[in-house]
Amino acid sequence: MARAPRPSGPARPQPSGERMRRALKEVRVGSWDWDIRTGELIWDEAALELYGTLPADFTGKIDSWMRLVHPDDLAPTLAATQRAILDRSVYEDAYRVRRADGSYVWTHARGRATYDARGEALRMIGVGWESDEPCSARDTLGRALRHMSDGFLAVDDEWRITFANLEAERFLGFPEEELFGRLLWDLPAARQVPELQARCLAAAAEEKPAGFDVRVPSCGCRYHLRLVPGPDGRTLYFTDVTENRRLAESRQSDERAAAERSARIAELAAELAKATTSQDVVDAVARRVLPPFAATGVLVQVTEDERLHSVGAVGYPEDFLALIDGRRRVSGDPSWDAIRSGTPLFFSSPQELTAHSPHLTGLPERAGKQAWAFLPLTASGHTFGVCVVAFERLRLLTAEERALLTTISALVAQSLERARLYDAEYTRSRELQRSLLPQALPDLAACTAAARYLPAGPGADVGGDWYDVIPLSGGRVALVAGDVMGHGLPEAATMGRLRTAVHTLADLELPPGEIMGHLNDIVGAMGEGSYATCLYALYDSTTRRCSLVRAGHPPPALVRPDGSVYFPERDADPPLGAAEPPFETVELEVPEGSLLVLYTDGLVESAKRDIDEGTAELARLLSAARARGALDTAAELERLCDTLTSTLLPADQQAADDAALLVARLHALPTERLASWQLPDDPRAAGHARRHVREQLALWGLNPLAPTAELLVSELVGNVVRHARGPVRLRLLYGAELICEVYDGSQAMPRIRRATETDEGGRGLQLITALSGRWGARYTPHGKCIWTEQPLPGPDGAPEESADGRELLFLGATGLDPDEDWRTLL
Repeated sequence: MARAPRPSGPARPQPSGERMRRALKEVRVGSWDWDIRTGELIWDEAALELYGTLPADFTGKIDSWMRLVHPDDLAPTLAATQRAILDRSVYEDAYRVRRADGSYVWTHARGRATYDARGEALRMIGVGWESDEPCSARDTLGRALRHMSDGFLAVDDEWRITFANLEAERFLGFPEEELFGRLLWDLPAARQVPELQARCLAAAAEEKPAGFDVRVPSCGCRYHLRLVPGPDGRTLYFTDVTENRRLAESRQSDERAAAERSARIAELAAELAKATTSQDVVDAVARRVLPPFAATGVLVQVTEDERLHSVGAVGYPEDFLALIDGRRRVSGDPSWDAIRSGTPLFFSSPQELTAHSPHLTGLPERAGKQAWAFLPLTASGHTFGVCVVAFERLRLLTAEERALLTTISALVAQSLERARLYDAEYTRSRELQRSLLPQALPDLAACTAAARYLPAGPGADVGGDWYDVIPLSGGRVALVAGDVMGHGLPEAATMGRLRTAVHTLADLELPPGEIMGHLNDIVGAMGEGSYATCLYALYDSTTRRCSLVRAGHPPPALVRPDGSVYFPERDADPPLGAAEPPFETVELEVPEGSLLVLYTDGLVESAKRDIDEGTAELARLLSAARARGALDTAAELERLCDTLTSTLLPADQQAADDAALLVARLHALPTERLASWQLPDDPRAAGHARRHVREQLALWGLNPLAPTAELLVSELVGNVVRHARGPVRLRLLYGAELICEVYDGSQAMPRIRRATETDEGGRGLQLITALSGRWGARYTPHGKCIWTEQPLPGPDGAPEESADGRELLFLGATGLDPDEDWRTLL
């Protein structure tokens, strides 16, 4: 026995057996021994004769032998060798070997491997001989099919196996001689794939090549099967694509995950772009971030004055939020550490959190969380807060998840910074708007009122809805409601301008139509595109008449004592800024005990309800409230306002527009508290007026007010006789104050003069100013009315008089006592 020359190393033992050597020599069969672990290859002399002289570079290793094999035969030969080792089967193969002269000879080899106790291959021992004739092209093709890595089957028209290569034998579990002639569907391996027969038959019926994947449940492998029809049957190729499909599915899964992450970020970015307030940002994070990460809580806090303040949270107990809100900067606090470093912190368990921050021991239990991600919020180069995403279970985030959360926190920071600016502006706008609305409604004899203002839902700008109650002279009151079209700070400012203008114009005692004309001029001067609606109602408690004028505003509701609700049907004039005077005025007779309800369209109109439906619902609510009992006191009116707003504007429905509501219980002045006299248009009028006042106040039990009232009426009537013309009429009203009115036929208004010490006249209006609570003048259809108001006596019955008025009578006089002698001048 000889071995191939090699650089060094002891010779391996040669195969023994004299009889075997003689037999092999007779048939020119050589033996070989391959050490699988070291790669050493030993040939005997007969084997060496097959190859002739070996190349000088032959080392006696398996890799040197591989260089001798024809390149076309090397891959199948190695595959056959590997398969025999793995399957513990006989190795058999034919291949071409290069001789020393460069020619190739066909050789045939056969052998078997040996294994150790652990099942690892140790050696392969076999024999080889030279083939009698060169292999034909057909033999070469058959050999290639036999050893190719893909499985190959040939079946006849009845699907019986006529050929199977080594891979097919391995897959089907039988050698070729046992497979030959068997029906493919009867094999156990084929029965493991229930759909195999149906799919093969369907593909064969089309008489054209077809391919499809099948899965083998027993091993979980996936094969791609290709069926090619032929004249004498069919051939089937099957390739193990388990790893390829796994990689493809992994790539697809990764791509899907990346696409989902991108979509999630895009969805969050879109929702954050729509977020207006800080709470909108928190809600967007709760909807778009928590579910994909299986998180259960989010907390957003910002730094203010070295404290952390919560701006919104989802998934935390209220007592826990109250506990952590406003906590100071503490070393080792994860929120403060994330803000200070600008780096996210992740804790997969309460133990990790308390190890980092021992002072937080016990807090995880109160929060009901087990894992956290503290994400700093940085925008415009400034870290101003932290977003804490929490989990109810232990959670170790992957590097990819951490990177995604970090990206998300940057989006949240940008949106939150914008939302905080909006919150600040929105708060200022709300404060401005509320400061422009009445802080309290006046307590008047002519009406008892209650009102509500409801801003639009979160995210909406402030609006221009408003209301007002303006006390006027002569037992009259003006009720006003308005709505500046649009939302925002300019609209709120316009509302304030209009309310101030209405007050000023009402104090001038102008008629309702004229007031509306002036308001129209004001809105028109603001420029094109500025519009407002307004309703002005002037109620006179002495006549129970109400004058209404509307500019594009919904009509008021008049609730009569019997519970019927009436809306004036007259079409409103166009809105202020688009209307053209004159404005039409409607006169209403108001029964005693009626309610007048003013409102803006935001109360009765919404996206789900048109204004007619809303008005009908308002009427139903008002009628039902009236049927339940009287609505006379302020407390009862307050409850009615709550009922109307809660029903028409439910808290669970976000309103797109703000709304204003004003409910007034109108009171009539009793006839017994009203007295009127016609006076002569001559100097006697003052004396008659004093007598009427004295007698009437005695009937009303207001004797303490008589001296001052006589002095006031004497001055008023005296001025009429001297400076105006008749007819002259005196009227007294006993309400919350004592009102004295003098009417004449002139429209010339009185004017206060500043008399000096030496002037003999010009002090009349100064005297009236000093002695009355307030006084004024207003135009009437036939002239004017000058009026004064006196406070009623206090609890002790004493009048609240002013000595200053008396002293004005005796300015520059000597020897007279103003407290004793002023009445003699009357």
